[in-house]
Amino acid sequence: MAYSGEPILAEDLLFRPRHSLIDQSLHSRLGPTTTNGDGFGIGWYGEGAEPAVFKSIEPAWNDRNLREIAGQVRTPLFFAHVRASTGTPVQRSNCHPFRHGRWLWMHNGALRGYREIRRDVVTALDPALFPDLEGSTDSEALFFLAMTFGLADDPIGAVARAVGFVEDVGRAHGVDNPVQMTVATTDGESIWIFRYSSEGQTRSLFFSTEISKLRALHPEVEVLHRLGDATRFVVSEPLRDLPGAWNEVPESCAGVVRAGADELRPFQPIPPT
Repeated sequence: MAYSGEPILAEDLLFRPRHSLIDQSLHSRLGPTTTNGDGFGIGWYGEGAEPAVFKSIEPAWNDRNLREIAGQVRTPLFFAHVRASTGTPVQRSNCHPFRHGRWLWMHNGALRGYREIRRDVVTALDPALFPDLEGSTDSEALFFLAMTFGLADDPIGAVARAVGFVEDVGRAHGVDNPVQMTVATTDGESIWIFRYSSEGQTRSLFFSTEISKLRALHPEVEVLHRLGDATRFVVSEPLRDLPGAWNEVPESCAGVVRAGADELRPFQPIPPT
């Protein structure tokens, strides 16, 4: 889940919605696994120069520390992720979101055949970035690969080049359909989102309808009157069953959420030359 808008308490995002991310950690409806109990993480922007992150290998539904801090963290930009491992160890450094400087990154999905292509991916990273690679996941490696290809200057182009590189390397190793991903990344000002898979059957991703339009549709829903007009959500699964509230991000699509200028566009990998 990614949130952008008026400063809001983290508990209002994590615990209050009917099908909150905490509920999804136990009862996912659209994901490949019903239970996502291999750790969690949250990231937010506050007083510091860089975003803060809090991660744990505990299941999100069972972590009292998360409940404690969620009632004290108020932020205009918030990332949260619950993890179901695709094979790498359950350890704090493998929990999302990943951070580098001002940037946060979350990924659902997998780089198939990562054991076979890992060396090629990791050795392609900018040598200046390599020491900051903490964990062993394909998700973090994809983040650093996007950083290597210019994420800070051209987020959509950088992710397209990173995905193109992974697909090229994967196919060279005989891996079919190497990339499965929904991604959210941010520099603290804008949020970029991606929905893409090599086979064209990507995991779910949704964005919220403008709050002003939702108030007109559902004037009886009290929470909508407490959210500012700039509020935007990006989620793997809708947070509550509210007709008209959620829009599916199209297949092979990238988007940007920023003040007054949301945009969706087709996404295609850029293969190496």
